[in-house]
Amino acid sequence: MKTAAGKTALITGGSRGLGRALARELAGAGWTLVIDGRDAAALDAAARAIGGDVTAIPGDVADAAHRADLARAVSGGLDLLVNNASTLGTTPLPRLAEQPVADLAATYATNVLAPLALIQAVLPALRERHGAILNISSDAAVENYETWGGYGSSKAALEQLSNVLAAEEPDVRVWWADPGEMRTDMLRAAGEDADAAPPPEEAAAAFHRGLIDGRPASGRYRAADLAAAR
Repeated sequence: MKTAAGKTALITGGSRGLGRALARELAGAGWTLVIDGRDAAALDAAARAIGGDVTAIPGDVADAAHRADLARAVSGGLDLLVNNASTLGTTPLPRLAEQPVADLAATYATNVLAPLALIQAVLPALRERHGAILNISSDAAVENYETWGGYGSSKAALEQLSNVLAAEEPDVRVWWADPGEMRTDMLRAAGEDADAAPPPEEAAAAFHRGLIDGRPASGRYRAADLAAAR
């Protein structure tokens, strides 16, 4: 494993699931980390479990003041931004004919607008270090799964935002990546059999090795493909 002393990553949604798993991956490689999460107690517990040089900032990425706090925390330099925090939106997941539009607006605020706003806030620092942005997507962004239209469309919007950003920012790597099903609270809340899914550590390891260390060209990637290419 490559060591990354002197490198800094900002990971949203770092208190559980894929965010926490990826933070542990990077901490083990010597990265300095800034993580956030809405549940302050869970975030503090995650920071202790991750170990290493970790700054935990509780808050909601949809809140502008919180994003400003995150940007200040990495003002000394940033090599990687991971937009991992997201919401399912309405649960149980409804068909589009019954999707509350107000809920969908809130989903877009968290899953699309907040990542863009955070990118805008830290992009100068990423440009300076020729850093990278990893936007966590989903197969629901490209598949027509019934009842997943609200969440899936928000991830599709994030993917196209990433696609255009990659064209506009040639000095920064921009990856939008599908981790696949994972054993997470989010998958369980969606009504899926989360216990049958692989742990998020598998996707985290694939992203660490195949994207963050490997630094391929900007584009869309799947954790399963990155793992298979090992």
